[in-house]
Amino acid sequence: MDISGTVRDLMAVFAIYLRSNPRKVFLFGVAGMALLWGLFGDYGVVSRIRLEVQHHLLLERHAALEQDIALNRQRVHQARTPEAVEKVAREKYNFRKPGETLFILRQH
Repeated sequence: MDISGTVRDLMAVFAIYLRSNPRKVFLFGVAGMALLWGLFGDYGVVSRIRLEVQHHLLLERHAALEQDIALNRQRVHQARTPEAVEKVAREKYNFRKPGETLFILRQH
């Protein structure tokens, strides 16, 4: 027996079962649709898992941004001291104190 004959036999058995138990087939169909909706619907398991992964990634990003904010606050607080202002003026703008010799080394 080939595959097409087997498929035809299964279809015939299903047709007989459908005619003899239409209520059962209907209930299985409804249950199957409810199961598929529960898995793949808007509020289904697959969507829930996707949202959980996205939530976890957002929490990680939030923690990293909180660390950046804390570091920036610390930098701003340190930048208000006279020593920090002097350091920036010396390094960035090549300022010097009276009597000092300034050497500028450039790398190529």
